Amino acid sequence: MERVTRQRTAIRDAIERSARPLSPPEILELAQSTVSQLSLATVYRNLHLLLEAGEISAVMLPGDSARYESVHLGHHHHFQCKKCRKVFDTPGCVGDVHGAIPPGFVVEHHEITFYGTCDECSKPLPSSRAALSKARGANSSHTHHRQAVK
Repeated sequence: MERVTRQRTAIRDAIERSARPLSPPEILELAQSTVSQLSLATVYRNLHLLLEAGEISAVMLPGDSARYESVHLGHHHHFQCKKCRKVFDTPGCVGDVHGAIPPGFVVEHHEITFYGTCDECSKPLPSSRAALSKARGANSSHTHHRQAVK
């Protein structure tokens, strides 16, 4: 691998500190707290070098761009929120999947991704936002009613 730079160290640290796989823009945002002049092109260039060096791994989801995580996490699976599109690690493995494999086939590895809504996106609207939404709905129908009466 090439020489160690402040940019590469900031990118590696952002990935290591994260509790979930990160997209390049998310890595940029976190790494800029250490190296403010960091660019997205530099992030991509260093991700390539870190992948080649075996320091990080890419999490590939069908129809989506790669996310990156530390190789020190061991075997695990992922969860993608369908609302915010963030990807999260799930602890460990779901168990023995070999019973689902046809006879004679040899499994080299497997990846499982769960899809749904993350805890943040599934929280109910705060009461003030819910009240505001309800008020807006009432105002629209009230305004519409007044216009119809005229």
